[in-house]
Amino acid sequence: MEPDLPITYHALYPDGHSEKIVLGKVLNRGGAAGRIYEVEDHPQYVAKIFYNLTKSDTNRKKLESMLLNAPHFPPTIKDGIEYVQIAWPTAILEDDKGFCAGYIMPLVNMEKAVSLDHLMQKSIRQKLGLSEKYSYRLFAAYNVASMVAALHKCGHYIVDLKPSNVSVYRDTMIVAMVDCDGFSIQGEKDNRYPADFVSEEYIYPEGMDLSCSEMGEEQDKFALAVIIFKLLNNGIHPFSGVPRKNDDMLTIQQRIEDYHYAYGSWLDKYQAPHPYSIHNYFDKKTLDMFDRAFVCGQERPTAKEWQEHLWYLLHNMRQCKQNSDHIYFTSKGCGLCAMEEKLAHQLSKIKQESQEPQKIRGLELSEISSEEVAKQKAEQAQENKRQKIWSFAALVLYFLFFGGFYYLIRPLKQTIVSCGIGAQVLFLLGLIYLLQLLLDKLSSFLPLFKNRALFNMLLIYAVFCLIIAFISLNHLPFSLFSLTE
Repeated sequence: MEPDLPITYHALYPDGHSEKIVLGKVLNRGGAAGRIYEVEDHPQYVAKIFYNLTKSDTNRKKLESMLLNAPHFPPTIKDGIEYVQIAWPTAILEDDKGFCAGYIMPLVNMEKAVSLDHLMQKSIRQKLGLSEKYSYRLFAAYNVASMVAALHKCGHYIVDLKPSNVSVYRDTMIVAMVDCDGFSIQGEKDNRYPADFVSEEYIYPEGMDLSCSEMGEEQDKFALAVIIFKLLNNGIHPFSGVPRKNDDMLTIQQRIEDYHYAYGSWLDKYQAPHPYSIHNYFDKKTLDMFDRAFVCGQERPTAKEWQEHLWYLLHNMRQCKQNSDHIYFTSKGCGLCAMEEKLAHQLSKIKQESQEPQKIRGLELSEISSEEVAKQKAEQAQENKRQKIWSFAALVLYFLFFGGFYYLIRPLKQTIVSCGIGAQVLFLLGLIYLLQLLLDKLSSFLPLFKNRALFNMLLIYAVFCLIIAFISLNHLPFSLFSLTE
């Protein structure tokens, strides 16, 4: 059996020269477009080979535009180590039939880098052994803005700009970007080769009804501002927060579409800020730039503006005296310390509440057995029975008292009549008022009297009996009839 022949391609460089290259082992399957291979005799480069050759002409034109209009990103060298910042094509690869099969790009050492979203939250940073220095996250934000600004200067747009698509080197926070062939690329004579994807939670509000091919700088400006906000605010998304109504839950993208930015100069009607946000400790210009990025009708800051502002913050930050990992920007002090203190207090409160015994009717939950529950039910049933007896007894006494009210006051007839009709009416009204108060009082002791229908019936019955007694004492019917003659 013959051994497998090496896979070879023709590398075409922008200066016109070409060479035959041999692919090595597969490094990874890459994204949806193709696989990544080592390049023999060129360890500092890798090759991306497309799955689909039917787009050969389109891919070639896009790659040619990328070669002719490359952003300026010289490799950064620190402590003798070279850090490649962007995997931009350096040569087009042709197969033996002349099809554009892929391209060569610089090798980004992903073993020394992590996804940008791993910097956002403390628990993930601790798990990966990343530094807790806040200045590192600020420097990472500056590097992302610098990367986007350089691409925009060439007329290119990332479009699918999000933390998981951006990497940073662990030790330096220098940005590393791959899959650049998926960007929106500026070609010659106003030709544009659109981006392939865009991701929710990073789509700008005005772009909700647009396709990737229609998105450009505004999409990048919005997504960049979201990334910077998350880096500076411990991973909190600028359009996340605490909804003011629990029954109205919108997705992050829906909140973006409706401009529900909760961290601006004006309160948002839909949601309040996240309780552990430190945005109130940001520099005023930082807050103003976020307002411009996220509030309806504002002109979003460009990547260049963010680059310049973040550079200013890096050179004007103040060292926290309590924690060497913390920095702050205003006279308000360290927002990170304030947030950690608030979080520690909340955790202490939760711990204390968890240690307190939970009780039901005075008994600790852990002490309640099935026998105890049965005993509680029996006592409650006995109490309900006792209240029913007292309620019926009170009803009987009530009906007897007002039914015989006339006979009770008849011995005082002469005295009452001599007081006059006016005084009797006032006395009657006062008695009705006191009766209403009495029935309200009984309802707090006897649940039966809480029934409003029964309450009203008893009151009407009493009023009726009192009026009958009043009329009978004063012989009013005879007098009234005589008035009609």
